[in-house]
Amino acid sequence: MIKMTQSPLYFDVLIVGAGISGIGAACHLRRRCPSLSFAILEMRSDLGGTWDLFRYPGIRSDSDMYTLGYSFRPWPEPKAIAEGKDIKRYIRDTAREVGVEQHIRYRHKVLAANWHSEKCLWQVNVDTGENMSTIYEARFLFSCSGYYDYESGYKPDFTNEAKFSGPVVHTQDWDPALDWRDKRIVVIGSGATAITLVPALAKEAKEVVMLQRSPGYVASTTSKDPWVDPLSKFLPESLVYRILRWKHISLSIVLYQLAKAFPEQSATILINGVREALAGHCDVDQHFRPHYNPWDQRVCVVPESDFFLAIKEKKASVVTGHIERFTPDGILLTSGENLEADIIVVATGLKLKALGGVTLQVDSRDIPASDCTSYKGMMLSGIPNFFLFMGYSNASWTLKTDLTARYACRLIKHLDKKGYHYAKPNQPDSTVAEQDIMPLSAGYILRGKHLLPRQGNKHPWKIYQNYFLDWLSLELSPVIGNELSVGQRPSNSDWKNLE
Repeated sequence: MIKMTQSPLYFDVLIVGAGISGIGAACHLRRRCPSLSFAILEMRSDLGGTWDLFRYPGIRSDSDMYTLGYSFRPWPEPKAIAEGKDIKRYIRDTAREVGVEQHIRYRHKVLAANWHSEKCLWQVNVDTGENMSTIYEARFLFSCSGYYDYESGYKPDFTNEAKFSGPVVHTQDWDPALDWRDKRIVVIGSGATAITLVPALAKEAKEVVMLQRSPGYVASTTSKDPWVDPLSKFLPESLVYRILRWKHISLSIVLYQLAKAFPEQSATILINGVREALAGHCDVDQHFRPHYNPWDQRVCVVPESDFFLAIKEKKASVVTGHIERFTPDGILLTSGENLEADIIVVATGLKLKALGGVTLQVDSRDIPASDCTSYKGMMLSGIPNFFLFMGYSNASWTLKTDLTARYACRLIKHLDKKGYHYAKPNQPDSTVAEQDIMPLSAGYILRGKHLLPRQGNKHPWKIYQNYFLDWLSLELSPVIGNELSVGQRPSNSDWKNLE
């Protein structure tokens, strides 16, 4: 039985999650709204989110740090594609520098949040461990917990898995004590995790095979931007960072738009790039020609061609096929081929979890996220004073969450100045057609899209996946639009004493 503490703890803003977006949101609050009180509730024992959770060899960013980093604090390292430990250190250093680290409350798992219309307050139920639960109250609630399940990744049911004599390890549950040196390893998967893991394992493993059901798009990139050194000779670090940030933002938007406008030509360019990188060491048409268009799923980046080099040096290989069953010494494919293995690594992706599993209520009535429509990609229809921090599917996560944090601060300051107590997106009218919120066909998206909010087919309900358009919408347009209702609590409301 869970015991509940008696007196609610009050803050102006509660931030759920101490990952890259939660720390960023707190930093913006500290810088732009210094008079507001806030707390960051983190269910894990340390900050970092994704960059604390994943510990598999080679873990790194799949986009450049000039855009994955914060707009207000330059990425300090020369490499644009960074290792996970360096990203976590950057997040921690940012939290310390801005003064938000002391506001984090670890091992605080948010279970439910109920908006009280009469009080214009969120009442948040938090599991603090050891069968104890605490109630927090807040004017505003920021959901910065991402969109996937931190407790377990997606793992298919493999026939006869128990008969395999070695360990079967999911990348989300990687054991640092696992001895994989001089072992034969099969990595099941073809996404960014597998592309990252294979060359890291290949350095010391006896043999690494990446087993994929179907190919994905893969592109080489440099780990260090070639503009860094020339610009650094003449310009200060902060200005170099801004220039490179806008360069990478612009380039990502242009390449994405070209890929969507000219999918066949873009696919040819990507596949020819792989062909050139492998130089005849692999059947490119069999293993690297996807059955979908570029950016129907994310394009995997390969810094310094390390994945291709592992194949060329015969330290790694790619097999495309379907699993029939596990065997005591490996995996039998439906083609009859047997892949021998000492260790099998499952890199089959994520499980979606909306709002970090938090149950949202308005006046004690459950409001599933899937019943809501996203407003400007950051608020939900019918939910007052609530911000959902979700990044781009075609660019760095932080670009959009950074814009969301800045807009949230702008809106809160406007409400306080005008004497309003809440802002709530209205329900979209009948002319707005609903669409999936994430425009990707990746397996983890298809499996869990029914859990996520929807988007509409026109502004402000449509998510454009375009930083420039969002910058115009969130930075330059009026803070209160026609689809956003604002109001005050009843004058007789004892708003800080919820029953």
